[in-house]
Order: sequence, then C-alpha cells, then structure tokens
Amino acid sequence: MHVERVKYVIWAADTDRAVRFYCDLFGGHVGRQNPAITEVEIAGAVIGIHSGGEGRRTWTGLSFQVADVVTGAREVEAAGGGLAHEPRPENGEPPHLAMCIDTEGNEFMLTRRRG
Repeated sequence: MHVERVKYVIWAADTDRAVRFYCDLFGGHVGRQNPAITEVEIAGAVIGIHSGGEGRRTWTGLSFQVADVVTGAREVEAAGGGLAHEPRPENGEPPHLAMCIDTEGNEFMLTRRRG
C-alpha cells in the first residue's frame, strides 16, 4: 500500500479558535480547509482540526518537542490553553514534560529532548 500522507485528527467545538491556537502557538500554517475540517501543518506534521467537537477533555497522543517545557507551558497558558500537569524537575534534571490542554479540551504533551 502506498500512503500519500498522514494526519492526526482532533475535534473542536470552535474550529476557528482551535486553528488560531495551533497556528499562533506552534507556528502552524493552514493547508487544506473545508467546512468540516482544517489542516494545520506544524514542523512537517499535519493536524486535522475537525468541527463538531463537544469541548470535553480528551487525550490525543499529540506530543510537541520544544527546547524548554517550562517556557512552553507558560506560552500554552498565554495562548488560552491550560495545564493538566505542571512541568516538574525529575532526578535533579530540568523538567522534560508538561501535560497541556488546548482551547477545545484536547490534551497534548510538551517534551524536551533528553540525553
């Protein structure tokens, strides 16, 4: 089977708000768009933001690697998102993980490169 492209789809109660969140926070760019779904490309990956979401908290499996998760977590909050788990130091090392929530209730991770 030849795969033409891969995208990860999340749900949004307010698609425009979700698109702004991912574009503004992560420097995403809108690709294809129709009334049901908007594709946002971030660092070569495509996230499909589908309308019709209910705004419930949902784990997505999305993970964004950044240089500093503490700074990234603050940027998530400034962009209208939230934190489910504050970044914390582990074993004397700087934090490497922050569990975040977008404007639509979708949970995702910020991570930093380790080792």
